[in-house]
Amino acid sequence: QVNLVESGGGLVQAGGSLRLSCAASERTFSSYVIGWFRQTPGKERDFVGVINWSGGSTYYKDSVKGRFTLSRDNAKNTVYLQMNSLKPEDTAVYYCAASRGIGVQPKVYNYWGQGTQVTVSS
Repeated sequence: QVNLVESGGGLVQAGGSLRLSCAASERTFSSYVIGWFRQTPGKERDFVGVINWSGGSTYYKDSVKGRFTLSRDNAKNTVYLQMNSLKPEDTAVYYCAASRGIGVQPKVYNYWGQGTQVTVSS
């Protein structure tokens, strides 16, 4: 069982930045791929980005490329999602999730955090 806890969400003006954190309880954290997803009311959970086991490889959805950056510190069992140049359409609940294998579909991920709200005002 991997327990994930997101933090760092909040209210920010358009053009601003936030850094989300995803902290894990699992001591074998480095063996998990971490994905980030976001969800707005009435919509399905949407892929944002993923970082591989070592942190050496990342992949993002097109709309966040160049604005969002994933990194991980396996010594701290934490993954970070740095979000810059935020837009109102980035408003959502953001979730991190863990998987043994890499993928962009929510069904690939076995463990999920509780989510953190990000609100970007115009």
